[in-house]
Amino acid sequence: MAKIKIMGTRIAALCTSVPSQRFDNLRDTTEFGRDEVRKVTAMAGVSARRVADEDTCSSDLCEVAANRVLEMAGWERESVDALIMVTQTPDYFMPSTSCVLHDKLRLSHDCAAFDVGQGCSGYPYGLWLAGLMLQGGGIKRALLLHGDTPARYSHKSDRSVYLLFGDAGSATAIEGNGHAISDAWSFLLHTDGSRYRDLIIEAGGFRDRFCTDRRRHYVSMDGAAIFNFTIERVPDLVRDTLSFAEAMVKDIDYFIFHQSNRFIIKHLVTKLEIPEKKVPLVLEEYGNTGGVSLPLTITQGKLDRAGKEKLNLMLLGYGSGLSWASALIKIEAGVPIDHIELPSRESASSA
Repeated sequence: MAKIKIMGTRIAALCTSVPSQRFDNLRDTTEFGRDEVRKVTAMAGVSARRVADEDTCSSDLCEVAANRVLEMAGWERESVDALIMVTQTPDYFMPSTSCVLHDKLRLSHDCAAFDVGQGCSGYPYGLWLAGLMLQGGGIKRALLLHGDTPARYSHKSDRSVYLLFGDAGSATAIEGNGHAISDAWSFLLHTDGSRYRDLIIEAGGFRDRFCTDRRRHYVSMDGAAIFNFTIERVPDLVRDTLSFAEAMVKDIDYFIFHQSNRFIIKHLVTKLEIPEKKVPLVLEEYGNTGGVSLPLTITQGKLDRAGKEKLNLMLLGYGSGLSWASALIKIEAGVPIDHIELPSRESASSA
């Protein structure tokens, strides 16, 4: 496995964003019977989701979060040395969405910008990449954007995904802070590519670019396989991360699980003997927003920062790839955190 410790980095500001359109599963679903909807939502723990309109992309959600983060961090736009965009719902195949956002955010021509096509484990991967760039020298400030609109690729006839996925974006400002060993970030990164078909959009890429079967342009998920994968891999991920960081459960303020399914998270928490108060959940109101669920849980999970110099957070992402990853990080007490609702572009254009 890839085990990495990174020193000399800190989060300077964090902001998440969601569409203002709230889809109530029980009230607004017309494709399935009410009893069926109740059963699925009760198991998954998703009562409502935020759904982007047809004119809103991941870049739009990340743009509004990024502008707010730059303001909160007090960064001049010319001071951003790197822009990382993590997404599986890009605006275009070409160019990269990071270049689109580089223009919208009016960043310097000296700023590196690139995309990372990672899914539910994408936030730990993005933090790792940003940390490596800062630790390597030459980069002093990095802007990590993570956005996805999975509700847009969920077919209405597929109850295994349609009732679960919501859309969100995020922006994280990351900068250097010296090289204090006590502030080291720890990462564990894993992949099992043999199971890539368990969560896949088969058409639209260059393997099957112009498939006439529109259903193949939507996500297909082997729910049983993903459930088994999560139950099998995540407990060891938590234990190995604690061991690598020489920490114990009591040393972690919050365990931020990917918000995939309430039943699965509850099962993992019981198995790992983690106090429930250390495991915030936000999927009831936001659904499964992919990898963006990790920063979204930080901003919306009502984390108690009172009286604490720093919060020790274990971030746990797992899903498409299949991949799973952890990041054990610290967020200082004074770091600004915010959340924004993005008005519907359709509503704005008709106003």
